[in-house]
Amino acid sequence: MENNSRKEYNIKQILNILPHAYPFVLIDRVFDVIPGESLSALKNVTINEPFYQGHFPDAPIMPGVLIVEAMGQAGGVLVIQSLPPDTRVKKIYFMGFDNVRFRKPVVPGDQLVLELEMLKARSKAVKMAGIAKVDGRTVAEAQLLAAYGD
Repeated sequence: MENNSRKEYNIKQILNILPHAYPFVLIDRVFDVIPGESLSALKNVTINEPFYQGHFPDAPIMPGVLIVEAMGQAGGVLVIQSLPPDTRVKKIYFMGFDNVRFRKPVVPGDQLVLELEMLKARSKAVKMAGIAKVDGRTVAEAQLLAAYGD
């Protein structure tokens, strides 16, 4: 894995890195990437999210599985941007999520900050630790296992 200086990415750059498209892009900004080490990203949670129509109309809560997906997308940016430019892949396939815990509901108006740390990296697989926070308080955490490459 490559280790360069810190980097930031806006939504247009994120869309060029990830294979996802609206309405399934769950990160809006990456504000601190240290390739091969860590990444911090932001998801602005709004009442306009399509999932709030059914989860739950009278008491909207971001589904936990989508919080973990947001971690996965942030982790995907970390992995892709950690690879040397001539070997970068476009898709990361998550193989598992371990020790997933949800601590507090995420609601419209929250800013979900995602912090990912690379724990292990092999030639075609990585293990990362993810924490999701709102206002500095942990709302979810997980370990992510992913494969990439051909």
